[in-house]
Amino acid sequence: MPKDKNKAHIIVVGNEKGGSGKSTTSMHVIVSLMKKGFNISVIDLDSRQKSLARYLENRLNYADKTGLDLAVPDVYVLSRSMEGDVDNMMYEDTKNFSELLDELHKESDFILIDCPGSDSNLSRLAHASADTLITPINDSFVDLDLLASVDPETYKVDRLSLYSEMVWDARKHRAMTDRGTIDWIVMRNRTSALDAKNKRRVNAALKELQQRISFRYVQGLGERVIYRELFPKGLTLVDYRDTNEKMTMSHVAARQEIRRLMGDLQLPEWKTKDDMHEIPQIKAS
Repeated sequence: MPKDKNKAHIIVVGNEKGGSGKSTTSMHVIVSLMKKGFNISVIDLDSRQKSLARYLENRLNYADKTGLDLAVPDVYVLSRSMEGDVDNMMYEDTKNFSELLDELHKESDFILIDCPGSDSNLSRLAHASADTLITPINDSFVDLDLLASVDPETYKVDRLSLYSEMVWDARKHRAMTDRGTIDWIVMRNRTSALDAKNKRRVNAALKELQQRISFRYVQGLGERVIYRELFPKGLTLVDYRDTNEKMTMSHVAARQEIRRLMGDLQLPEWKTKDDMHEIPQIKAS
């Protein structure tokens, strides 16, 4: 079990930009952990889009339709308070968030919190509670700007972004609150298999930046159509052995990406040797 038997390990998936693969990343982490037998609860803080909650709803509907035995975790959509003045709204947000966490800690090994692609009090509360913070970014300087700006001539890091400063504040708050630490992981998503000058420049900038603001830089998920095709059925690559879906070489390569990612996250009690990572036989087309 996680480090404290009375507390779940909190995984926060967050940044302040949409379209970076937060929901896809979250789902693959969730299902990977459930496959290992962990109890996991999910909080979706994006009460408007509810992308992760919708992904899980699709999963439940697909399981009912097909009769497949697909594990589905409890998911809670937490909306920000809209009553009263700013101070009252922040008080209500803090109260609602803390009460929900306290309740989920009782039964969960892991709590995964998916944050919206914007700044909010709930998002800040989530970041400050994280044991593991996962920040997916796309393979471009547009997304890198989420963390820092770079010099247009040298491509060297110029100054930190507001999001990086927010994470820094969350780390300080966490240290003062319970002396805890936040393992910040920046994962580079939607990378192309082809080499390119821009790709090398983004890689160099991230390596420079991780020394300045102390995150772990890991390879995320590649640019594969299969990740976008899974949403309507609520499936992940981890599920494919339990379905009648035909496996291709792209599927196998994607499963290896998930295997590598789960190992890189270094979550408590995670072991890389697992049946779900066995490479299946590929049916002929």
